[in-house]
Amino acid sequence: MSSGELAGKEEQVVIECESVYKIFGDNANKLLQESNGNVDARLFQDAGCIVGVNDASFQIRKGELLVIMGLSGSGKSTLLRCISRLTEATAGKIFIEGQDILTMNNKQLIELRRNKMGMVFQNFGLLPHKTVLENIAFPLQVKGSSTQESIDRAMEMVELVSLTGRENYFPRQLSGGQQQRVGIARSLAVEPDIWFLDEPFSALDPLIRKEMQDEFLRIQAVLKKTILFVTHDFDEALRLADRIAIMKEGVIEQIDTPANIVLNPATEYVTKFTEDVPREKVLRIESVMQPVDGSEQFSELRVSKDTIIEEFAEAILSQDREVAVVDADNNIVGSLHPSHVINVLFGGRAKKSN
Repeated sequence: MSSGELAGKEEQVVIECESVYKIFGDNANKLLQESNGNVDARLFQDAGCIVGVNDASFQIRKGELLVIMGLSGSGKSTLLRCISRLTEATAGKIFIEGQDILTMNNKQLIELRRNKMGMVFQNFGLLPHKTVLENIAFPLQVKGSSTQESIDRAMEMVELVSLTGRENYFPRQLSGGQQQRVGIARSLAVEPDIWFLDEPFSALDPLIRKEMQDEFLRIQAVLKKTILFVTHDFDEALRLADRIAIMKEGVIEQIDTPANIVLNPATEYVTKFTEDVPREKVLRIESVMQPVDGSEQFSELRVSKDTIIEEFAEAILSQDREVAVVDADNNIVGSLHPSHVINVLFGGRAKKSN
């Protein structure tokens, strides 16, 4: 999703967090009140409490894929569990489509999860005695759908995740990647508006993981869900996200587009995440193009604003004039000079190494 598309979705906020805290420990509420919201993780730890989430405030728009990432213990999974209310927040407000879920009773919460939310975790949680089709149909039957309706919907999901021909297999007969596809299909079967994924691919080997990322992007392109995706893998975050939130000790250090995270890290901690990233593999042409002022003398080469720089870097750098950047309708929306591309890709690193 481009920055322009995100801007157009500003009014369609699906998830909103306002000063959300999660403190683990017997004295959590007392310490939080005494701190007036200024939580120091180390001081709290000395007092016997662990800070999971520290004053998290942000919005997720309809159809947006927000990746929350950080190292182990940064609070990313705790934040996701607070938003889905699998874990109770210590303080703050969490709105789902305008409703504060922290004020909901158990019945309202169950209805919300059944009708609005889908969840996928690192542990696939498949029922070993049920086939692929039965595993996918199971949540629909719990929801009250007829057996035939459940099976028909489950078959649609089997096709969506490319498991046709394996619908009667048992989990033990599937590879790790195939099991994960069943987990994704089961989550999507109830047609959730909001999708929570917590380290869904981290247990897979690199090749299968890449395949699952491809599959995930394909599914999202079709379904356009509102997604909160947790990972510790920065490459995965860069590949999947519309925006990335980087966490450290419960604090969101920066929340921004992948391009801005790489080009304009807000803190020293974020800089450490981005300094070794091969920019040409991450940034799109749109991120580095310059405005058109009418004086350009363009070369014959034209590149799409949505193209990853790596795909055209060699061609751009071989030009002796500026390159026109075009949109989907082939309208010129920006320009690129080879020297500017070199500066963006290597200038920042050169300064660091001096």
